[in-house]
Amino acid sequence: MSTPLLVQALAVLSAPALAGATLLGWRLRRGERAAADREARLRERAAELEERCAELERTASCDPLTGVWNYRHLQLTLDREIERARRADQAEPQDGPRPLAVLLLEIAGFEAVIAEHGRARANAILRDLAQRLGMEIRRSDTLGRYSGEEFLIVLPDTGAEGAAQVAERLVWSVRRHLLLDWSSGAREDRRPHGNGLTAAVGLAVLPEDGTHAAVLLRAADRALAAARAAGGDRWHRAFSPRPDGGPDAERDRSEKPGSLSPCVGGDPLSPPATAHTPATVAGPRDVLS
Repeated sequence: MSTPLLVQALAVLSAPALAGATLLGWRLRRGERAAADREARLRERAAELEERCAELERTASCDPLTGVWNYRHLQLTLDREIERARRADQAEPQDGPRPLAVLLLEIAGFEAVIAEHGRARANAILRDLAQRLGMEIRRSDTLGRYSGEEFLIVLPDTGAEGAAQVAERLVWSVRRHLLLDWSSGAREDRRPHGNGLTAAVGLAVLPEDGTHAAVLLRAADRALAAARAAGGDRWHRAFSPRPDGGPDAERDRSEKPGSLSPCVGGDPLSPPATAHTPATVAGPRDVLS
């Protein structure tokens, strides 16, 4: 067979193969595009599900009335921070225990707000005040609604002195907070008498006042009761057992009068004696996130 005839014969025989290869390549490319489209849709769906899960988790952890963290989230956060402090103490015992403070804050005076404005508007005022209190703490701190008009603040890497500064600032913020006003006329100036709201704060510190969440919260609750009994508008440090375990088993370890406020008996809206910023409340181990 001559060479031209051989070439023609091979061309005739290879034409179906080339057509089949072309078709196969087209199908492969179409399959790759379809697979890429499916992968893109799956990634989009996964991102959507992650966003929904994050929203559900946030909703499950937030108090619907005030918009701050709820009791469940506070429990988990306090347990986590206590365990974190315990691990740090085991890893670096020479540095001593990592400080952790809790503040139990109760707002008084809402009965008059409800009587004047009604329940719905009082709830709006409580939400506005809770958001204002959240601006007085660091990002690494946690503020949540404990119950009713009570709020719990968890302060990692914060000792008694730093926690006292935060407590004083929160008491002052409640006292001076401008209530929401829905009146159409001129706004009434309540500065000479304050806004009618006061805060009592109980302060407890790990490990002096307890090494477990329940014990620490009981100590903060006792301190809150003492601040409330003293007339409110102040903070109080938790009582801790004496080392000798004698009859006087509880004492005020802070050795302070229970309130740093210069406003007792004076202008209820004047600022604290010292300006405190979130970056200075945790002492030498302050870590801002």
